[in-house]
Amino acid sequence: MATVLAVAASGAGAAAESGGAKPGAQSIGDRLFPYVGNGGYDVQSYDVGYDYRPGTPKMTASARVDAVAEQALSEFSLDAAGMKIKTVTVNGRSAAFRTQGEKLIVKPERTLSSGKAFRVNIAYVADRSAAPPSPAIPGQERSISGWYDFKKKGKEGFALLGQPDRAHLFFPMNDHPSDKARVTFRITVPKHLTAVANGTLRQTTSKGDRTTYVYGTRDPIPTHVVQAAVGPYTEITGTGPGGLPLRSYVPKDEAKEITPQVAQIGSQLAWLQKRIGSAYPYETYGALVPQGPYGAALETATLSTYGQLHEPGDTPVMVHEMVHQYFGNAVSPKSWDDMWISEGHASYYGFRYQDEKKIEPLKESMERAYEFDQEKRAEAGPPGRLKDPGEVLGATNSAGVVMLYGLNHAMGEATFQKVEKAFFEKFRHKNASTQDYINVVNKVSGKDFTAYINEWIYGKKTPPMPKG
Repeated sequence: MATVLAVAASGAGAAAESGGAKPGAQSIGDRLFPYVGNGGYDVQSYDVGYDYRPGTPKMTASARVDAVAEQALSEFSLDAAGMKIKTVTVNGRSAAFRTQGEKLIVKPERTLSSGKAFRVNIAYVADRSAAPPSPAIPGQERSISGWYDFKKKGKEGFALLGQPDRAHLFFPMNDHPSDKARVTFRITVPKHLTAVANGTLRQTTSKGDRTTYVYGTRDPIPTHVVQAAVGPYTEITGTGPGGLPLRSYVPKDEAKEITPQVAQIGSQLAWLQKRIGSAYPYETYGALVPQGPYGAALETATLSTYGQLHEPGDTPVMVHEMVHQYFGNAVSPKSWDDMWISEGHASYYGFRYQDEKKIEPLKESMERAYEFDQEKRAEAGPPGRLKDPGEVLGATNSAGVVMLYGLNHAMGEATFQKVEKAFFEKFRHKNASTQDYINVVNKVSGKDFTAYINEWIYGKKTPPMPKG
């Protein structure tokens, strides 16, 4: 399925594989998702532009990628699918390029030197109707993630759901959680609609009947939790712990029903900060409830996304996604085999919140998670060595949450909190592996929990239920 699109490189400065320059790897080497991620460079930031027009799923789009070469590069690749690439420049010069499967392969006019920053500008057409299925799940007609487009009764817009491996439908990127970057979205929409995205609203400009919204993140985020949405939204603002700006976006016609749930965000953040012992890691937080059938809850960075927030019973899910801002987003898994760090922590603190708020006793939540792991492990494999990549979001939290529960009881609440805070602070805005977590546990506690943690994360059989 290789389609070749090229812009000819010409002149005396045409790229030559000299001085040890070679192509960057077209995989980051992830065991579960070997087709995502790229080698040879480290992305620093993305700047993405969308021109949203009613009545068509196609948008004129642009992406600027600022990166640093980690080797001398004669060519490099980005993850990109479901889009039409029009032009590519590298450091302001036209570059030859081709698409191959879900890769955009770029050959710059001049070799990129190791250790040097470089800039890639890509003009393309984003197609919200494009839904190539994940290679991880062969035969599936479409992935559960990707573009969420809606149009009903005069309402229209879209939202993103990129986890785990579909974010590169939205713009060309290095689509792996180990390469985080700052993200800016510039979205132009008709004046009757609102655009929202990760980070803080930096600027709005209007021209005629159209408005451009510019959002940007202060800190690096993983690609699978990017969010950009368009719709008829109302903004709900507030102030969280330490003066943290809170901003949420909900459909105008549902604001009355959703506002009571959104109003709890500040107190939930205060509760979570106390339990983890560290301040919330980003510059803002809030909730996005997309118009239309989003049908999921996702920890999109700085702005968690929910299919619904109409009932008081939805609040535990809000805490779960909030925890992901710490574990999963700020501290990202080094590989998808380490996803229990994200899902296990989110479930653990979510269950503790339910217990303290008298929603469900912690013991019952843990017993249910334990039973689920017993049923799932034989079929799916242990959370750190799953047999099926399609299980990465469903079979990684039960073992992780019960393991953390047992760890807490084995070392005591005070030491456990020291472990959690030390782990978070050491790997904030970085990536961490299971071994990284084990190293922090052993150092802070002064005891060796290596065998205990490995048995839960890598064992073929569910270990005995921890005493609690």
